[in-house]
Amino acid sequence: MVGPSASDNYAGVYEGRLQPGTRPALLIVDVVAAYLTQGSPLFMDTAEAAKDSNLRLAKAARTAGVPVIFTNVRYRPDGADGGVFYRKVPALKVFNEGSPLGAFPDDLAPRPGDHVITKQYPSAFFGTPLAAMLTGSGIDTLLITGFSTSGCVRASGLDAMQHGFVPLIVRDACADRHEGPHEANLFDLQAKYAEVISEAEALAVIGRH
Repeated sequence: MVGPSASDNYAGVYEGRLQPGTRPALLIVDVVAAYLTQGSPLFMDTAEAAKDSNLRLAKAARTAGVPVIFTNVRYRPDGADGGVFYRKVPALKVFNEGSPLGAFPDDLAPRPGDHVITKQYPSAFFGTPLAAMLTGSGIDTLLITGFSTSGCVRASGLDAMQHGFVPLIVRDACADRHEGPHEANLFDLQAKYAEVISEAEALAVIGRH
């Protein structure tokens, strides 16, 4: 017997909506060569289109004076600072110090005035100064993009909410290895933790700043 759809099953339970605040920032999570380079174990064929969306968002944010924050991942050569995560996902070796796969793409690299958060775990908040930096700058809303939807984007969105920032996940600017995890995680983020919005909606939030 076919049961109710996911949307019908969640109806009446997970229907709250969050509104953007007045001080947004753009958080670009791990848009680096490892996901964009064929032959890399982390390569995703959907990453290029998401990167193009990030290019447009970053340009708009800089023009509007909205802070742009990049994250990347870097480990010691022995991976000791990656702990259990590094052991669970051997492909994370692509982020060892000195690996070209950890670099930002030339056309979407931090510029003067942007911020870079280097992390070792999925969330941009875990073990980093991000929350304190946002609070100190009066930021109340995060537009979150990047790679991958089911991993570091999801973890960062959840932690943004738990730290009191309104998380806006920009669908067009995120990517994953497969459509299934991508869509499932966007569905769950929207239901419980964040607002999932389009690039056009994100540009409107930036434009209102």
